[in-house]
Amino acid sequence: MAVDKNMNVLIVDDYNTMLRIIKNLLKQLGFNNVDEATDGAMALEKIKNKPYGLVISDWNMEPMTGIQLLRSIRGSGESYKDVPFIMITAESKTENVVEAKKAGVNNYIVKPFNAETLKSKIVAVLGEF
Repeated sequence: MAVDKNMNVLIVDDYNTMLRIIKNLLKQLGFNNVDEATDGAMALEKIKNKPYGLVISDWNMEPMTGIQLLRSIRGSGESYKDVPFIMITAESKTENVVEAKKAGVNNYIVKPFNAETLKSKIVAVLGEF
């Protein structure tokens, strides 16, 4: 099954420069329907009101972190509970990766990263495009 590049993608980061970088990388990869949120709580509201085919979220944010967002989504019992979720963080500690996996993350990216890394992580989650 081909990946629908017209799907809605939500990127979540409290740092505007990072949002812009991720959005530009996604655009290079052909994804144009990209929404932004600056923390987990804002992202959760967007997810409740619009179907997303992919969520890419930073881990370290206030007041609601990326891991809290992931747990809220996975534990919701709602139609969006299975949305593919990629976590981005500057933390490469094994325990963080394990914690994210236990919470139901689909993939994990350590900063800094480039378009090729992002594409490979998306392909691993959604399939070739």
